[in-house]
Amino acid sequence: MAHPISPLAPPTFPTLPPVKGVRLASAAAGIRYKDRVDVLVAEMVQGTTVGGVVTKSLTAAAPVDLCKANMKGGKARVLVVNAGNANAFTGQKGISAVEATVSAAARIFNCKRNEVFVSSTGTIGVPLPAEKITDVMPAINAALKEDDWTNAAKAIMTTDTFAKAATRTATIDGVPVTINGICKGSGMVAPDMATMLAYVFTDAALEAGAVQTLITAGANKSFNCVTVDGDTSTSDTLLMFATCQAKHRFVSSAVDPRLTEFRAKLDDLLIDLAKQVARDGEGATKFVEIRLTGADNDIAARRIAMSIANSPLVKTAIAGEDANWGRIVMAVGKAGEKANRDRLAITIGGVQVALAGEAVPGYDETPVTAHMKGKEILIEVDVGIGRGAAIVWTCDLTHGYIDINGSYRT
Repeated sequence: MAHPISPLAPPTFPTLPPVKGVRLASAAAGIRYKDRVDVLVAEMVQGTTVGGVVTKSLTAAAPVDLCKANMKGGKARVLVVNAGNANAFTGQKGISAVEATVSAAARIFNCKRNEVFVSSTGTIGVPLPAEKITDVMPAINAALKEDDWTNAAKAIMTTDTFAKAATRTATIDGVPVTINGICKGSGMVAPDMATMLAYVFTDAALEAGAVQTLITAGANKSFNCVTVDGDTSTSDTLLMFATCQAKHRFVSSAVDPRLTEFRAKLDDLLIDLAKQVARDGEGATKFVEIRLTGADNDIAARRIAMSIANSPLVKTAIAGEDANWGRIVMAVGKAGEKANRDRLAITIGGVQVALAGEAVPGYDETPVTAHMKGKEILIEVDVGIGRGAAIVWTCDLTHGYIDINGSYRT
């Protein structure tokens, strides 16, 4: 069942330039969805390096296990992604489906099996008909081109209401390099790591270890700071591919000062994608940014901020446009991290509503109420302990979330 496009969606899909050494194509394999693309293949040139992070779920899907194993080799030639079926909790059948997909891709694209990466997203516990994927691979191979980013982003969607993508340009040794990213995610979204599915492509010449370090650090600043419903997916995967086609000197270390601009642009792209996921939270009508300061350390700050962001009471208050900051106090207290009750301060939309552990005497709620009626909500909390800080992004919790998830399989 199609759902209305999120009111928080960007007005247009960005124009993504080609990335040297990357070709893409998508196809409608009919895995679950009818009359839409649901399989994506990206082919990278020989010598492409790869790094990534995947879900920490103890019930991770078979494709996640494959990606973890193949990342150790540091090389990539092919990415295959399907939507409509997560190939998770499918036992030996799931492993066999991955093996069939990898074998077909290695044969058709003339590469090694450990250079093939596979992801699946959709319903858990249903065997994946791998033949539907392998049957369309020859046609996809014939259709590969450098600029099919729109269909690529659409092919990996499940309950998403809009395709998600971003692009940035940086320089290394004065040479321009391109960074493109696509992702999907709308529900079952919580950090650990929380990316749902996301793929970054660049023509930068980077050693695999550098790619791994850059993408791990970037995920901690972006996807690990976003939550929709507090539920970590079995399939979360973030992969970064560097085709090494840019004409700058090869970079073998992530701490090389030549990567300063590249790192900043990569982090910015990942944050852009993560925010798009929050904006497309199932049933979302409001995008929420929570800024937490005064914690014991940055890790504690993120945990407290996530406690606020994942609270159904906080999220429903936001949906109801009710500035019920008492629920924020509750969420701080239950987080299990140090917080000084008598120094706690809360600001909503730039208006301080609580200070020194109590309500600000006589504060004017009118501008706060007006802020709560908007689509962009800002909550700032200081817990009065130390210098730890974090920013997390979430959305409100509406009846639309129930509608979408109550009918997901039917």
